[in-house]
Amino acid sequence: MLFILYRDDYLIAINKPHDLLVHRSSIAVDVQEFALQMLRDQIGRPVYPAHRLDRKTSGVLLFALDKETEIAMQKQFAANHVKKSYWAILRGHAPDNGEIDYPLKKENGTLQDAFTAYTTLARAELPVAFGKFATSRYSLVEARPQTGRMHQLRKHFAHIFHPIIGDRTHGCNKQNKLFTEQWKMNTMLLHARSLTFKHPVTCEEIVIEAPLMPEFTRMMLLMGWSEDSLHPKNIGVL
Repeated sequence: MLFILYRDDYLIAINKPHDLLVHRSSIAVDVQEFALQMLRDQIGRPVYPAHRLDRKTSGVLLFALDKETEIAMQKQFAANHVKKSYWAILRGHAPDNGEIDYPLKKENGTLQDAFTAYTTLARAELPVAFGKFATSRYSLVEARPQTGRMHQLRKHFAHIFHPIIGDRTHGCNKQNKLFTEQWKMNTMLLHARSLTFKHPVTCEEIVIEAPLMPEFTRMMLLMGWSEDSLHPKNIGVL
C-alpha cells in the first residue's frame, strides 16, 4: 500500500518508494506494478500524474484527481513555479554550497537550460579503502532544481564530479559496486524531499514533505548522520 502524504478534493500526493515506475513504460515491459495503477486501485478512482520521478528516485509524487487540475499543475511545473527540494548522498566532499548552471541535451540533441542550487548538509569520511585512497568520503546535500530536465540532478552532480551514489547511468560504477559489496546497498540515494506550490483551486500555499525511505536512512546512519541534527550551518565531518 502506498503512503499518502496529502489529499484534498483535487490533489493527492504519495511517498513513492525507490524502484517504482510512475506509469507503464515501453522500456520496462517486464514491470507489473506502477504508482499510478496502485494509487488508483488503493483509492478507487482515477488519478493523473502532475509530474514525474525517476524509477530509482523516492519521495513526493503528486497526482491530480481530475483532468483540469492535472493541466493546471503541469503548467506550474513547466513554468518552474513549483519549488522542489531533494536530498542526495554524493561521492566525495562537496563544497558548502553551489550553483550548477549547465545546459542538458534533449533526446533530439538540442540543448535546454538547466539550473540547480545545492547546500551541503553533512560530510563523512569512512575508514574503507577505495582505489588509491585509504578512506572513502561522502556528502549529504539538499538540491533545489529550478528547472525540470530529465535526469537533471543526476547529470548535474556527475558534471561537478560528485555523482549520486547508486546512479548506474550517470554515477560512479566503482562506488556503486563498493556499496553493493560492502553494505548490500544498490538503491539510488536520491529522495524528493518536498514540493511547495500554489494550490490551483484554493490559491493557498501547499507544502508537502516526504519522510526518507528506510534504505536512505540506513545509509545515513552508516555515515554517522542524524536527521534531527542536520542543519545547513552545521556542515562538517560527523
